[in-house]
Amino acid sequence: MLTLDTRVPAVLLRIDRNPFHHGTLGAVRSLGRAGVEVHVAASDFAESPVRRSRYLHRTHPSPPPGASLREIATVLRRISHRVARPAVLIPMDDAGALAIGRLQKELADIYLLPDQASGLAERVADKAELTQVCASAGIPHPVTLMPESPAQAAAAVGQLGLPVVAKWSRPWLVPGGTGLRSTVLVRSARQAQELYRRSEEAGSHLLLQAFLPGGSGRDWFVHGYVDRSGAVRGGGSGRKHRARPRGTGLTAVGEWTPDPGLRAGVERLVESLGYRGILDLDFRVDSATGAYCLLDFNPRPGAQFRLFADGADLDVVRAQHLDMTHRPLPAAAALPGRSFVVENYSPLAALRVLMTAGPAATATRRRELAWHARDDMAPARALWVLWCRHVTRRLLGRLRRTAHVGAPAAPTAPVPMTRERAVADA
Repeated sequence: MLTLDTRVPAVLLRIDRNPFHHGTLGAVRSLGRAGVEVHVAASDFAESPVRRSRYLHRTHPSPPPGASLREIATVLRRISHRVARPAVLIPMDDAGALAIGRLQKELADIYLLPDQASGLAERVADKAELTQVCASAGIPHPVTLMPESPAQAAAAVGQLGLPVVAKWSRPWLVPGGTGLRSTVLVRSARQAQELYRRSEEAGSHLLLQAFLPGGSGRDWFVHGYVDRSGAVRGGGSGRKHRARPRGTGLTAVGEWTPDPGLRAGVERLVESLGYRGILDLDFRVDSATGAYCLLDFNPRPGAQFRLFADGADLDVVRAQHLDMTHRPLPAAAALPGRSFVVENYSPLAALRVLMTAGPAATATRRRELAWHARDDMAPARALWVLWCRHVTRRLLGRLRRTAHVGAPAAPTAPVPMTRERAVADA
């Protein structure tokens, strides 16, 4: 049985807006069940099911998306003043992780943080920098090109072959409401050129990457916590059985599948970087070579981190709290075959879990649902109400757009056809 220092609270920081972020709920429950006072700083909590958790102590306004480092530091100091004692600070998204990485020295007197080199979190999260990191550490990585003009974007597509994966090097800078996504599958040279022309809007460079086909057993992820000595503790390796969006998105159904070779590669990468703290890495197997290619390095907990709650109920969030409070971390007690399901992304898989659930203790060791928990039912109930509203709004919006496109134009008086008018109509 783990014994966390309940005198030390935890603050979870999430800057990006996502009211359905189940990873935040997982962290609230994990620490709260151990008796830790859990605070959450998030700007979308008024509409989030997470706020209904019985294990949440208090919420705080977070810095808005796009906030400056100075604004983020001011908010974190304000929260620390309210908490009234040093707390373990855990970012739940990339924007928070990168800000904390830059502010580490400034925040060290009020928060308990891993001793991370300044700027390292930003280096590994940057997709362009990650290419160089992999080359230095000898970690397989898909061929990646960074065009410097629309013509070079088209040439890169020809070199890599269609389809091509397009990524923004700093996805945390992509503004909301623009239709831009951090990762898309490009199916033509023209589409790549159009994306390149939006580089300034996206806030970072466009990368074009060789596409590695997904499929059964090809999508993997590794979670872990690197302690003060540099050892990777907690976490494990898992297979992604289902994702949302399909093929490129977050894990909707995952399974704990130990792979010693993959784990050894991660340990080698961590050692070469001198990395400390929580990590979430995404891999895809290259069917041509059998190599595990690193796609993403996230310097924070992955949303599905509770998959790797082991036989002692140690996960990466608890590992950080134990390490920051100088408590011993137990030896690994892996639970191969344990599964994790996100109900709103994979409802049929979740229904099967609920219908076959046995005694609570046995079921928890075998699988975990992102929202449904017998000791904390309110978030799941709130989820379905809010999720149905969310889906309904999106469907109605889609129907309105379809109706608008298909509606006949209203009759108007003839307009003289000037050259400018002809160009606009074309």
